[in-house]
Amino acid sequence: MEDKVVSTAAEAVADIPDGASVAVAGFGISHRFPSTLLEALQDQGARDLTVYCNGLGSQGAPTAQLLAENEQISMLVASFSSRPGPPTLAEEQILAGTLEFEVVPQGILVERMRAGGAGIPAFYTEVGAGTKVAEGKEVRHFGGRPHILEHGITTDFAILRGYRADRFGNVQFRGGSRNFNDSFAKAARTAIIEVEEILEVGELKPEEIHLPGVFIARVVRTTTTVDVSSLPQRSARSADSHREYGGKPALSRAEIGRRAAALLEDRSIINLGAGLPNQVVNYLNGRDVVLHAENGMLNYGGFADIERADPDFHDAGGNFIDVLPGVSFFDSVTSFEIARGKRLDAVILGAYQVGSNGDLANWMHPGRPGGGIGGAMDLAVGAKSVIVTMEHVDSKGRPKLVQECDYPITASECTSVVVTDLALLRRSEHGRFVLEEVAAGFTAEEILELTAMEVDVAEDLGVMQEAW
Repeated sequence: MEDKVVSTAAEAVADIPDGASVAVAGFGISHRFPSTLLEALQDQGARDLTVYCNGLGSQGAPTAQLLAENEQISMLVASFSSRPGPPTLAEEQILAGTLEFEVVPQGILVERMRAGGAGIPAFYTEVGAGTKVAEGKEVRHFGGRPHILEHGITTDFAILRGYRADRFGNVQFRGGSRNFNDSFAKAARTAIIEVEEILEVGELKPEEIHLPGVFIARVVRTTTTVDVSSLPQRSARSADSHREYGGKPALSRAEIGRRAAALLEDRSIINLGAGLPNQVVNYLNGRDVVLHAENGMLNYGGFADIERADPDFHDAGGNFIDVLPGVSFFDSVTSFEIARGKRLDAVILGAYQVGSNGDLANWMHPGRPGGGIGGAMDLAVGAKSVIVTMEHVDSKGRPKLVQECDYPITASECTSVVVTDLALLRRSEHGRFVLEEVAAGFTAEEILELTAMEVDVAEDLGVMQEAW
């Protein structure tokens, strides 16, 4: 039986040549990147790399940004090239034309990897149809709806991170940190994994093996220690912050979340987008509502304080969370099977704009290179109901409810309900939005003045604060 353990990370990545394609695991801006291997690859210095990943992670941390900072990447294929905050060196390279970028929906990225590893050259999907990611791709209709052709991906190398492995390369993951590792390993000709503990063959029980050793070529011990409390987190405005319109207070961010939470039915399975939609978590205590996360988790709870944060227990937005009895963990392929397989009752997402026909735009902001799709395209297509939470106007006072989106859309005609800091609107069976509720102290006329789409007004107009 082959012993796949190598003594150092430098030895593990020594043969990655210039021009190689490398899949890099890691989730969000900071969680469970293969930091030891990334530092070794940075020192090794291979250039002109094609890198596949969810995103490069946070600058200034031991993430895949190390490779961009060292100008080793010529092509990036990812779900995120930009995130809120100051531009990264990778974004500057994209703008300068020294780094080519292809944006791929998160669920389609792992599915393309899964397909490539399984010997499937291509497949059709509804995800991305009618959006910028469909440009130049073959389109066929199934069930009367357009689907685009996506090609399987194989790579020269994958660098991964696990919890434990034995000398044969059998791997165990922990919590929500499995995510991309399975599909990336299967797509790679040579998969290299770093783990916290290396065991003798037989010390891992068969049911503890999440990824068989046949997919792993090299195993190395993790030596880069990351303090949980030092991990960069998404910046978030205070839940109590709110805008004023005409000198009158609108709903706070927390209250938007509270109103959206009240829309959810008991015994439903829900996915929450990052940012404002996460406010919904605070109003689900005691509710029979199951939360799903794209990184591979079902049935998690509220946010965990940093003092009791576990690096493997986090949601798709990077927030540390508690887990509930009956929680399950799985890889991102399974997670998006749940999403695209119509097993989510609702998804709650933020948005830059919502069009009068239900079009959703939330992944690309003018002025930033590329964009950040994440799992939004998969979720918007797969969920039975799409609820959007957002402020009624943007930071410059421009309406976000528009007749037609001029931002690139995430999915067409998908939005069911919109909850803003001023109003609740529901899309009727006739395709038009109906203003059903307004924030206390505001009139329908005031809301319509701040709305750039044609809407109907319900005869029995309600007050948002009276609905929770």
